[in-house]
Amino acid sequence: MTFMQIIEYETDRPDELDPLFDQWAAATEGKRTVSRDTHTRDRENPAHFVEIVEFPSYEAAMLNNDLPETQQIAAELQARCTSGPRFMNLDVIRDEPM
Repeated sequence: MTFMQIIEYETDRPDELDPLFDQWAAATEGKRTVSRDTHTRDRENPAHFVEIVEFPSYEAAMLNNDLPETQQIAAELQARCTSGPRFMNLDVIRDEPM
């Protein structure tokens, strides 16, 4: 079953995010289990960000979470947050292209 994680946070250091995410992507090449990673910014609150991360399964998400590189980026992201991060862990029960 597909699994999605929503990560919501606020930061006053948005210029530091892309280089951080690029570093993680390079460091986890060939071993990460993420199927898709969408980064979004709230139009009404430019300090508010939401990431939507998709995995083939909950188990794959936990393998990805256990990577040292993932633990490192999580700590670095948290250090840049003024609020959060907050996580929602979602089992996909229905997915239809529209």
